[in-house]
Order: sequence, then structure tokens, then C-alpha cells
Amino acid sequence: MKKVAFHTLGCKLNFSETSEIGRLFTEKGFVTVTLAQRPHVFVLNTCSVTENADHKCAKIVKEALKMAPKAFVIVIGCYAQLKPEEIAAIPGVDAVFGTHEKFKLLHWITDWNKKRSDEWATIQVTSIKEKLPFSPAYSLGDRTRTFLKVQDGCSYRCSFCTIPLARGASRSATITEVVTQVQTIVRNNVKEIVLTGVNLGDFGIINQQRQTNFFELIQALDEIDGIKRFRISSIEPNLLRKEIIDFVTASKRFVPHFHIPLQSGSDKILKLMQRRYTTALYQERVTYLKEKMASCCIGIDVLVGFPGETEEDFLETYHFLNELPIAYIHVFPYSERAHTKAAHMDQVVPQKERVKRARMLRILSEKKLRHFYSQHLGDTATVLFEYGADNGVMEGFTENYIRVQLPHQPALANKLCKVLLKEINSEGIVIPELLKS
Repeated sequence: MKKVAFHTLGCKLNFSETSEIGRLFTEKGFVTVTLAQRPHVFVLNTCSVTENADHKCAKIVKEALKMAPKAFVIVIGCYAQLKPEEIAAIPGVDAVFGTHEKFKLLHWITDWNKKRSDEWATIQVTSIKEKLPFSPAYSLGDRTRTFLKVQDGCSYRCSFCTIPLARGASRSATITEVVTQVQTIVRNNVKEIVLTGVNLGDFGIINQQRQTNFFELIQALDEIDGIKRFRISSIEPNLLRKEIIDFVTASKRFVPHFHIPLQSGSDKILKLMQRRYTTALYQERVTYLKEKMASCCIGIDVLVGFPGETEEDFLETYHFLNELPIAYIHVFPYSERAHTKAAHMDQVVPQKERVKRARMLRILSEKKLRHFYSQHLGDTATVLFEYGADNGVMEGFTENYIRVQLPHQPALANKLCKVLLKEINSEGIVIPELLKS
């Protein structure tokens, strides 16, 4: 029996697609293993949001071949779409597949024998200027929550971002297709589904035409029996309409957790980034959220060190974030990406300054998260406990994304349990007390 191993870099969307491709291998008689089990095939699903993500590719290929030197190495994902020749030149890579082709790689490859060192890797990459179809995907079995891809691509043109170049224009599944997939997932005893996409709030573009919208999707999903929780992975502030917030507030299944990219708390920098909102709109959305759902967890993405960001601009961002009732911040130092407008802008911020600013915001994030957790000590909540354990403890998340930890009890895995949130440990994780159902 042929063995295959996978490694995924990047976002939840990548995890859903890796899982989907894994099922294609299973249908062809492959068994999924770890690298330590010396697979015949190794598939690396890449990201290209930052330069560091690009650099990881060669390092991981090298490490994989140390463990499985005869493995047929396939590289897919955003980096593969953007720079296929660069990847093909990495020693040990046998095939490179782009955004569209990765779901058909088993049709392209019939010979799994590793190429000689003097042979060039197979490259199959379609230009994203082509009319790419939507390819459905969802994760299953590798973790408790399931990531369900409902939207792909992005038609926005932020000046720092390569994702539209890697994934193409915005496109979606139909609501009927999503409902069918959810019903399949439910039959696998999944309790929580995380809706994912590149620009999730832009859901509804089918065959290059707007046919529905994200609000109509969540209305349909809320009626599906058998699923306990839906979580929205990330949504642009300009697409987070008040009717969506109102609906989640009264929802039977959608949890009070929103991740809303900000990128900068300076309107000057937002304009340079070509974002589609102002800080005033962002603050209005966050304020409305907290008014409707006081316990709501709000996460943010922020990009620091963008060209033209002065110390004053950064401090404006810092103070803006400090005043917002948010729970955590995902911080990214800006990195130059080829074929983006930002890569050619003046007033480049030195790397050391980018690192310093990122560190300041990460410290702020830690303080924000601890404050958010402390606000809910003494509350009763429902936790979905994860499979597996590390150092004898297991973890889970409340509806509003508070991370909790208990001594490992296998019977609790994939169970929704009532708990009392009691204290925060030295690692910043909440320790709960189990309550009787």
C-alpha cells in the first residue's frame, strides 16, 4: 500500500484544502502517515502571505527528505502558484501544482518514482487570469473542529497583498452545495464548523456573477439540525453588515466570535494600503458588536512597518487598538512581496523598526487577552474539548473563544461540556471546573 504524508503552512483555508486532497489520495488506495513512517509521497501545501512563508518551503523539503529520502515531493498552494519555477529549482522537488491543478494532481501524476537530480520537476500552473472554478474543501479527522471552505479568491486589490495573484478572483459555492457539505460533515460526528474563505464576507459570486450573499448563507446554515456550532473565521469590516451582527446575536448556532482584519489604526496608512474602510467605520462595527454581544470575542489582524508608516502613524495604531474592546491581535511585520504596489513605495521602514513595532503590539495583545479572560472568570460556559493531549493536559474553547485546559480525560474529547471559568494559569490559559450537565 502506498503511503502519503502532508504538511500545511498558512491559513485555515489551506488546512481544509489539504484535507480534501488527502481524501483524493485515500480514494486511490493511499494511506496517510507521518514523515517518520517514510511515505512514498510527500505533499507540502504552501502559503505566500509573508516572505518568511516562502523561505519555509525549501527548509521543509530538505527536512522531509532527510526522513524520507525516496519520497516523491509535491509542492502546492499559493507559493506554488506565484513562483513555480523557483520551487521547481529546490533540490528534491518532483512536481509543482498551482491553485487550480492541485485538486487534479492525481490525474497528472502516474509515475511516483522520484526524479533524478538532473531532471526538472513537473510544473502544472494555470494563470489566475483564467476563469477558475470554485473547488470545495473541508477538513476532517485531523482536529476536532472542521474548517469548511465556502469561498475562494479575492477581487480586492490591497497594495500589499499577493493573495489575488495566487488564488484569482472571488468565487463561491452555492448555498445548496454548502448545506449538502455540512450535512455530510454532521454525519461524521462533528460539533463545530469554522466557515473559511479568502474574503469570506464576499460570499455569493458564482460563475462570475453575484447570485447570493453571506447573510443568506448563514441564515440557511442556522437551520441545519445536528450541528452545534458555526464559527466565522474572518470577515472584512466593510462586509460585516449590522444585519449579520444582529443575526448572530439571536442565532441558535453561530457563536459570539469575530475575527475582523484591521491592518492599521491610521487612516493615512489604510489609504496607502488601499483598504476599503476607515478607522471610524471599524470602530463603529466593534462598538456595535459589543453593544449587541457583550461577551463577544473580537480578534484583529494588524500589519506593522508598512512603507510610509512613521513612528506617529504606528503610535496612532497602538492607541487605537489600546482603546478598542478587543480580545487579541494577530501581528504581522510587513514584508515586501513581488508584483504588489507596496513593494515600489518610498519611505521604507527598517527591518529592526518593523520587529520592534510588532513586539510592542504582541505585548499589547497578551494584555488584551488576559483582560478579556479575566472579565469572564466566574462565568458558566460551554467548552468543546479537543482530541489529543500534550503533557497530560487537554484543551478546548468556549463559545466566545476562551481557551481552557484540564488534565487529560479522553472521554471529554469532542464533547460539549458545561464549565465554570475559575482562574487563569501562568501560561495565560483558563482553568475551569466541570459542571454536571
